[in-house]
Formats: sequence, structure tokens, C-alpha cells
Amino acid sequence: MQTETPNLATKPAVLFLCTGNSARGVLAEFLFRSLSGGRFRVESAGSHPTGRVNPHALSVLQKAYSIDASAARSKRLDELPHEPFSAVITLCDNAAAECPVWPYPAARAHWPFPDPAAVEGTVEEKEKAFRDVAQALEERFRRLLALPFEIFLDRLRLEAELRKLST
Repeated sequence: MQTETPNLATKPAVLFLCTGNSARGVLAEFLFRSLSGGRFRVESAGSHPTGRVNPHALSVLQKAYSIDASAARSKRLDELPHEPFSAVITLCDNAAAECPVWPYPAARAHWPFPDPAAVEGTVEEKEKAFRDVAQALEERFRRLLALPFEIFLDRLRLEAELRKLST
């Protein structure tokens, strides 16, 4: 049975929030957009964006996933569209309190990931840190996308599923 792609009016929207929006948020935005095949509107933003995307994020997306993220930008929260989001997922490390807050209704979850941009070392070590985060995100996204589509339209059920995926 073929699944129809929802039209834009009913397309659920997913927002990934981080502080700098240069690494984890960008990886999540472009990877989820690619894996979901256009079924979702996907954005990322930060409370204190760095103003540039980390080149290792772009490199890992291209090399490991063949995703062209050259259009990626480090965005502020106030740059986001005014349409509501179905899900808001914060990606900051263990200190969830440092993550930006989305003040509007949405299913919410905190998925803590270490900041790969903070890794020091060789280019290979830095790329590995970005690849590790991308692979962990990919695993969660595949599990999330395997859920029945109608869950994305039910805030309470979606939030419960997002929280299950937080570890």
C-alpha cells in the first residue's frame, strides 16, 4: 500500500533547537529532511547562533549521506516561520536548561548530544565527532519515521514517542 505525502496544509513541522545552530541543529535539520522524503517541514535554529555553519557538519552530511547542505544557515529563533511546529526537539548536551525555549504549543523532547564543534584534535578526530552525532541522530530519526504518520498529528502521543527516543 502506497502512503500519500501530506499536502502542505497538513504537513507536520519539526524544529531542532540548539544554542549555536552551527553543528547539531544543522545536522538534524538536513538529515531529517532527507530521511523523511519531504513529508515534514523541517527547521533548526539557535538562541545564540554563531552566524556560520561548522564546515565539519557540511562535510559529514556530504560525505556520509550525499546531502548537499550548502544552503544551511545558522539561524536565530525569530527568523523562523510563524506556522506552528508539531514537534520541538532540543539537542544541547546534558544541560537542557542551556537549550533555547520554544514558548508555543508543540510536542517537546530533549535529546542530549555532545557538541561536536567543541572537540579539539585533528581534522579526522573532529570529523569523527560530527559523524558520531549524525549516526546517532539517524538511528533516532529512522525509529521516529517508522511510527504511523497519524502520531505526528497527535501532540500527546508524539511527545510520548519523542521522549522514548531520547536515550
